[in-house]
Amino acid sequence: MCLGIPGQVVEITDAASMMGMVDVSGVRRAVNLACVAGDGPLEEVIGHWVLVHVGFAMSRIDPEEAAATLKALEDLGEAMAEIEAIRGADRMMEGETP
Repeated sequence: MCLGIPGQVVEITDAASMMGMVDVSGVRRAVNLACVAGDGPLEEVIGHWVLVHVGFAMSRIDPEEAAATLKALEDLGEAMAEIEAIRGADRMMEGETP
């Protein structure tokens, strides 16, 4: 399964290699911006939301879509934590050590 994570382009780090810095939920990552650059100057993507996958900004998305995707990922993380807690409790009830 492939998963694109929303991030916001915050700076261009190397225009020649089309690299920039993207903020992904407070964590900054170096990302290749070639797929989202468009025809204008690379600086025009600063402030835009993009879907990041394995070091590449694959597409631009609007802020509402970014927020909805981040919320879904957060909810999924919380659900996975709850599932793991239930599994741990089941194991303990069966006498297994965690």
